[in-house]
Amino acid sequence: MSTRVALDTSALMMPVELDVRLFDELERLLEGFELTTPQSVIEELRRLSEKGGTEGTAANVGHDLATERCLVVDTEASYADDALVELAREGNVDYVVTNDRPLRDRILETGVPVIALRGRNKLAITRP
Repeated sequence: MSTRVALDTSALMMPVELDVRLFDELERLLEGFELTTPQSVIEELRRLSEKGGTEGTAANVGHDLATERCLVVDTEASYADDALVELAREGNVDYVVTNDRPLRDRILETGVPVIALRGRNKLAITRP
C-alpha cells in the first residue's frame, strides 16, 4: 500500500503563492504516494477563487490541482481543518501537508507527521 498524503488549502495554493514545486517536493521526500483531500478543502478553494486577485488565482490553480491529482473524500466535518484532523485521527492518512501552524499542531497531536514549508521553497517533514 502506498503512502497516503492529505493536502490542505494552504498546500494546494503553495505553487502560486510561494513558488513551491509541490509535487516535485513531495516526490523528493516520499517514495510513492497517493494524494487525497477532503471535499471541504475543495469547497474552501472554490470560495477563495471567487475573491479574485493573487489569492483567487492561487485558489483556482489549487482547485484544479486537487481535482486532477487528488482523491477527494467526504468527511463528517464540514470545516476543512477539522476534516483533515478527522482523517489523521482515524488513521486514513500517513502525512498531512499544510502551512497553517494551528492546523499543524492539531495534526501532530493525532500522531500523524506534517509536511510543511521549510526555508524559501523546500518542504520538510515534522514528526510528532
